[in-house]
Amino acid sequence: MQIEEKPEFATPFEWIGGESAIQRLVDRFYDLMDLEPGYAELRAAHGSELDNARQKLFWFLCGWMGGPDHYQSRFGHPRLKMRHMPFAIGVRERDQWVACMDQAMVETGVPEALRQRLSTSFMGTADWMRNQGG
Repeated sequence: MQIEEKPEFATPFEWIGGESAIQRLVDRFYDLMDLEPGYAELRAAHGSELDNARQKLFWFLCGWMGGPDHYQSRFGHPRLKMRHMPFAIGVRERDQWVACMDQAMVETGVPEALRQRLSTSFMGTADWMRNQGG
């Protein structure tokens, strides 16, 4: 009889450390937009205040990673592409978003294997959301 290995974590939500870890990640992500000149276009696209964006990304990531579905319970299906259509998203914006999130993951101590998996997913989603050429 062979005992199957149980995965250490059932969901990325558990793996990252739950809501408090996601909140730290989201806060660092938006803080970096304000601090790093390399994310200037990304920051400019978010308008003058970030509180609403911070809250919505936190709610979204909790559910997306397999935790509580705070976003959908408040707003319904995320409809990411539709909700982002008013914003010009090209290669530069995509790359800045992914780089900023990757830097935030590194700086908040997301485990390397999870960071790599999330980075791949973030890049795929960010590329799909592009609505500007090249």
